[in-house]
Amino acid sequence: MPTENDGVMVILSSPSGAGKTTLSNLLSKKNNYEISISHTTRKPRPNEVPNKDYFFVNNDEFNRLIKNGEFLEYAKVFNNYYGTTRTPVIDSLNKGKNVLFDIDWQGADQIKNKKLDYKLISFFILPPSKDILYERLTNRDMKDKIIVEERMKQFERDVLHWINYDYVVVNDDLKNCYSKIHNLINAEIFNGSKDYDPEFIRNHVEKLTN
Repeated sequence: MPTENDGVMVILSSPSGAGKTTLSNLLSKKNNYEISISHTTRKPRPNEVPNKDYFFVNNDEFNRLIKNGEFLEYAKVFNNYYGTTRTPVIDSLNKGKNVLFDIDWQGADQIKNKKLDYKLISFFILPPSKDILYERLTNRDMKDKIIVEERMKQFERDVLHWINYDYVVVNDDLKNCYSKIHNLINAEIFNGSKDYDPEFIRNHVEKLTN
């Protein structure tokens, strides 16, 4: 049974390239934070470490986990499956650890719908502009122009889900964005005052979608 000593769940979502993974990694360096490691059917990128960045599995294994009801959430993104298994998350929360989820809006919706008895704080990360996002994507391991264009089209769809999150933060400067998220989490946990301007966010989303 959850208690007040339990950890909180923190979801970070963003369109591809807006920085959720980098921000999750920064937050995980704080005491009492850990990243929930997802299973995925995609191949590892050159800098990724199996069982640390992801549990890399084949389609058969992923489907076995689905059939056994082991996922808190899972989704198909760019032809690959990603999912978070329940047991390690619940174990960490019960030990008082705050668990970070680096997941997309589909996964975030599923976790919210599970209505677990743990505090949940959700963040949606946005880029400063579409031009900067395009630049970031082309600087990643994505030399293929078609992949970048596909990500940009997906951005148009993903950005519409900002309204379903507790907080939306613009990643114009990594250090500032990280501080803002960290301060908002603390304000939520300790009932402090929140430095948050919904009107600014609404205007920023309008700029990105027009």
